[in-house]
Amino acid sequence: MILIQNNQVAVPINLKKLKSDIQKILKTLKLSRFDISIILSDNQTIHDYNRDYRQQDKPTDILSFPYHPDLKPGAKITVLIPEDRNLGDLILAPQYILDDLPRWELDFEARLEVLLVHGICHLLGYDHIVDSDYEIMKSEEAQLLKSLRDR
Repeated sequence: MILIQNNQVAVPINLKKLKSDIQKILKTLKLSRFDISIILSDNQTIHDYNRDYRQQDKPTDILSFPYHPDLKPGAKITVLIPEDRNLGDLILAPQYILDDLPRWELDFEARLEVLLVHGICHLLGYDHIVDSDYEIMKSEEAQLLKSLRDR
């Protein structure tokens, strides 16, 4: 199940496309039967989460909260109980994303696709703290973006 909660009003969001994009990403990953929660927040809310959970006292574009925090990149999720089908939660701040667009030279929809792929990769154990992990994550993101945009 894909749960999308839009808690902001500043930026219009095509929720149908957002859900469709998530479905395509999960299908590509062969995780269509898994659950994910997406929260669209204002800048202050994501700022609070970023401060409280990442010790970064500023807003950001996306935060990922994996249900399986010890999952290794590319590893299969072992489902022992129904709750194990939960991938986790993503919090996105549409106003921050919109304000940050000049830095990326993308339109809002394209940047949102990139962030969804990025966030879902984090839910699946990918990270970019060290260069070698960054290269692995970047490769996975590129493949997912290609599959998302080819459909």
